[in-house]
Amino acid sequence: MQELDQVKINFDTNGLWVLNIALAVVMFGVALGIKVDDFKLLLKTPKLLLVGILSQFILLPLLTFVLIIGIKPEPSIALGMMMVAACPGGNISNFMSHLAKGNTALSVSLTAFATFIAIVMTPFNFQFYGSLYEPTSQILKEVELNPFELIKIVVLILGIPLVLGMFFRYKNPQMATKLSKVLKPFSIIVFALIVVIAFSNNIEVFNNYIQHVLLIGIFHNALAIILGLMVAKLFRLSFTNQKTLAIETGIQNSGLGLLLIFTFFNGLGGMAILAAFWGIWHIISGLTLAFYWSYKSSKK
Repeated sequence: MQELDQVKINFDTNGLWVLNIALAVVMFGVALGIKVDDFKLLLKTPKLLLVGILSQFILLPLLTFVLIIGIKPEPSIALGMMMVAACPGGNISNFMSHLAKGNTALSVSLTAFATFIAIVMTPFNFQFYGSLYEPTSQILKEVELNPFELIKIVVLILGIPLVLGMFFRYKNPQMATKLSKVLKPFSIIVFALIVVIAFSNNIEVFNNYIQHVLLIGIFHNALAIILGLMVAKLFRLSFTNQKTLAIETGIQNSGLGLLLIFTFFNGLGGMAILAAFWGIWHIISGLTLAFYWSYKSSKK
């Protein structure tokens, strides 16, 4: 049996291009629902903005690094954890915040702002912590990861679709609303199908190695959710905002993580399996938590 760090997930060039386009379309669809007012909301309440940045882009990558030092997983799994922690929040977090009776406007605003700063912070956090930990720094040296290439991909996949989507909404809000209702679910389904097909072609790899990431992925995700909740409590935010920040911190854009893993690391086993498992698990954990909070709110 091959070592996990040597295992590669098979994903051809055409599939990678379709994955790029699908993720960009998902981001464009999300941007159709974002207004300039969403950013103004955060500027009027800078405390919420700063707490959100602190939780997502500073404490989560740092806590992930501490966890990696503590449990010492396979280097490729450690890189997968760093990649997921470096990504911005996933757009499904807005739906979960709404379901949990959280602050939906704050969730949308944080997702939008996080996507913008992720253009810089995602490559920085991944490169910084990946280089800081000796076992993962060796992999980074072997693949000769170029930080500027990483930034370029993030700009193309997140930045440009976000700006174009917001501009389209600004020019034609009614058409943007109609298009968003069709585009978002369609693009997410296409994106999900691509990932499912890619991993169904590698089912033997998953059967052999999923046990290596199962508990780590669950624990890592739980830690991220608890971190968001605790940081919000520490800064004495309302319970509504605490729920929102917990979901924003725990629901990461693992689709972006997978894309970067396939682009720069040729589907390196531990990274791809960890990110793929996180992508499935955070939907389960996020929806479970959202339904629980929704049930508690309706009882009150």
